[in-house]
Amino acid sequence: MKTIFYIILFVSFNPFIVQAQNDPKAEKLANEVLDKVKSYDNISINFSYTLENISEQLKEETRGEVYVEGNKYRLNLMGTTQIFDGSKLYTIIPADEEINISSVNSQDDTTITPSKMLTFFEDGYLYKWDIQQNQNGREIQYIKLIPIDSNAEYKNILLGVDKYTKNISNLIYSMNNGTRTEIKISSFKPNEPLSENIFKFDKSKYPGYYINELD
Repeated sequence: MKTIFYIILFVSFNPFIVQAQNDPKAEKLANEVLDKVKSYDNISINFSYTLENISEQLKEETRGEVYVEGNKYRLNLMGTTQIFDGSKLYTIIPADEEINISSVNSQDDTTITPSKMLTFFEDGYLYKWDIQQNQNGREIQYIKLIPIDSNAEYKNILLGVDKYTKNISNLIYSMNNGTRTEIKISSFKPNEPLSENIFKFDKSKYPGYYINELD
């Protein structure tokens, strides 16, 4: 699960200057999406996740949910829960009755965390206008995100945007090793009333769990 999670959401890069230009239409739409996401106090998302590599006859599918407020988040994926309260990251693994606790530098802008799931493309990418598709009556316009770092693990990311709501519908990662991963948003709810404890770790709820302090 940890490997898959990092493929989806944690990408490190060291950008350098290249002689390339953004497509004006793609840049305009990307900025509209960013402005809208940043206007929300919190976001609740249900999503499906698919990983596929045809040459290796590999296909994995699962579902998850994530709650985001500022830089705090709670992610439920593949039976594991991650809670980031703004300073500590708690990874709860019920199958092993184990909890890993680590410190996270919330000011580090070189990694994509769940809290940046819908804003990670603000820096480090070139924007190119791509295809438009009708998906269940919704007009989805794709922006191709090309990493500035030529050493990135993926060739590009397709960012699907609902043409009318300006919300993200899906993300498709094309990896250099032939693997294709897709995050498809099935439910997007901004500014929902959230429990005050949703981003808090309560040790009393996990009696008998092994707690591993990584820092």
